Formats: sequence, structure tokens, C-alpha cells
Amino acid sequence: MNTYHVNEKGYYGDFGGAYIPEMLYPNVEELRQRYLEITAQDDFKAEFDQLLKDYVGRPTPLYFASRLSKKYDTKIYLKREDLCHTGAHKINNTIGQILLAKRLGKNRIIAETGAGQHGVATATVCALMGIQCVVYMGELDIKRQAPNVARMKMLGAEVRPAQSGSKTLKDATNEAIRDWINNPVDTHYIIGSVVGPHPYPDMVARFQAVISEECKVQLLEAEGRDYPDHVIACVGGGSNAAGIYYHYLDDPRVNIIAVEAAGKGIDSGESAATSALGKEGIIHGSKTLLIQTPDGQITEPYSISAGLDYPGVGPLHAHLYRSQRAEFISIPDQEAMEWGLSLSQMEGIIPAIETAHAFALLDERKFKTDDVLLLNCSGRGDKDLDTYINYFKL
Repeated sequence: MNTYHVNEKGYYGDFGGAYIPEMLYPNVEELRQRYLEITAQDDFKAEFDQLLKDYVGRPTPLYFASRLSKKYDTKIYLKREDLCHTGAHKINNTIGQILLAKRLGKNRIIAETGAGQHGVATATVCALMGIQCVVYMGELDIKRQAPNVARMKMLGAEVRPAQSGSKTLKDATNEAIRDWINNPVDTHYIIGSVVGPHPYPDMVARFQAVISEECKVQLLEAEGRDYPDHVIACVGGGSNAAGIYYHYLDDPRVNIIAVEAAGKGIDSGESAATSALGKEGIIHGSKTLLIQTPDGQITEPYSISAGLDYPGVGPLHAHLYRSQRAEFISIPDQEAMEWGLSLSQMEGIIPAIETAHAFALLDERKFKTDDVLLLNCSGRGDKDLDTYINYFKL
């Protein structure tokens, strides 16, 4: 059967794999050999499920957005990941990885973060488990996501600035990988998105798959069927998207739509629209689509949203694009910001700027009256209030 899930060699079609320095081989190989075995154990599943329920607050609601649905003459459901503890979907994965790290005997955690949501989620679970935590974050992102930096510090994490390159997510990831090379024995690297060497893209997708697993049950109750006609999510690295797509990847009845950040315009030189601009390349340990110069140097991406300005995309999403299983659409910052305001005033939900990109699709595409749209409301906008305030002069 044709599947869009990872194969036994760690590839999604042409994309994926583990392109890593020799120093990291033992760490990544240990994970590859053991992640499926550990996560399948009854005690692991029981602890993971219990924490998702009692600590994270799952299942998150599936909300029928009546005013949006009326305006766009279609049925729009929002998966409310913004209601998770810490304000976004990121905690689903950090809970899973911290439980895995404990079973691998690791007593120090490192992470990278862009918008800060993954950093907060990692610092949160480290506090929960009493484990040392270091979070790498680009210097620019530290400035524009100050509330999340304060939260990480309150939770006991050390936040280390990445001062190279564009001082954003790519550079924070580089620093985290360097740290891991220097501390291979006691440290586990919690990657926050479906990027990095195999098994990370698959592992993160599996932990986030709880999103689409819940959607199937909730849609059956709401609509009498467990699948939507269209499932829509914003994509930077792509973890929230992988989570809501996961159980629908091989279902031909479901149209998958990925929304990327066009920044100041696809051809402006300040964009993060990987599908439109990317070519095959290797970044952070996997082969994927990557925005690069003609001679193969990685281009600095740009988006007003700190969580979408990554120069690549996870290998799963590269495969969904290349195989045409998913539609990819790029939304400029201006439209996303306007949607942040629109969603706030139409549904009383202030979204993260990343999330607002996904909603902007509603102005780009016409849907049928009886279509069921499933949109991942992946994070809340508290962290972005300064950006919203400055942009709209609130």
C-alpha cells in the first residue's frame, strides 16, 4: 500500500534520513533503535496518556466556529490546541520526549526554540520531572518573544542566546546540536518540530498525532463521520501540521492544505515560503526542501512570526509537497496579521501569529457549503501581544 508515513530507513519518499556528524551517531542510533520499543510499552503509554489528560488538559475541544462558518458559507471547525497547558501544541511532544529521555537514563535536556512555545513546553516538563534544562534561542527571537523568555526562566531553564547568522531558529538549532556533540552521554536533545535526523521527524509526529486521533472521535460526534473534507494548518518546521494530518495522511477523502509564511512576499528576498522557493538540500541532519542560494548556501528566511521563519520544512511536508498529496499556499505577513485581529473579533480567540497564517487561507480559497474544514488553532497569541500592539498601534 502507498503510504505517506516514514519508511524503515527513515525516509518520506526522497526526503529524510540521518545526515549527522560521527560524534552524534551513538545518540541518534540509540534513539532510532529504542524509540518504538519504549513508546509501545504499557507503562510508557499509561504515563503519557495520564499526563496528557491531567496535566496538559486533553482532549482539547473541537469548536464549531459559527460566525466564521456563516461568513464563508462552509463548516469550519477549530481544533483548540491553544487551550493546552503552556498555550500551544508543543507540550504534547515534550511530554513524550521527556518520558523517553528518562527511560534512556538522561539527566540533562537541551532544546531549541523560535517563537518560544517549544522552549516553554520543554522548560515546563523539565520542571515537572526535576531535570536540568538549557534552551537555545536566537537573539532576535529573544527580543520579540520576551514573555516566553521570562516564562522559561521562571520555570528554571537557562536560556542561551544564539548570536550567529540571522539570530533566529536556524541558528538556535545549530547551537543546540553543538551542545549535544559536546555532551553526548548525559544529554537528550528535545527537538520541537518534525525536523532533524531520523527518528526525530517520525517521533515528534507520533507524539503530536494525538491531535488527529482526537479529531476523528470528535468529528464523528459532531458530523457523523470521522474525517473532514479539508484539514488545514500552518507549517514552519511543521509539528502542529504533522499532528493534525497524521491519521489522515493515507485517506484520499481528505484534502491536506499547508500554509507557509510568505513574509514580505515570495519574491521579496524576505520570505519563509519553502515550498515555493526551496530546493533539495540537507539541514540539521535531514534531506529536505531548503531555501538556498544558487551555490547551495542557506538563505536567511523571514517572517514576522518567529515560529515560521525556518529556511526548510520537515521531510514529511517536503514529501507531501513533492508528491502533490498536500496543497501548499504562502501567506504574506500583512494578511496573517489582519487575520490575527479578525479571529480575535469574530470568535473571541486571539491566535498566535503562526496560527493566523492558516486562517488567511479562507480568503484565498472558496469552499463548498457542505464542506467540513478542520483548522488547527495551534497556539494562542499571548506571546505575540507586543507584535500585535506595535503593528496595529493598539
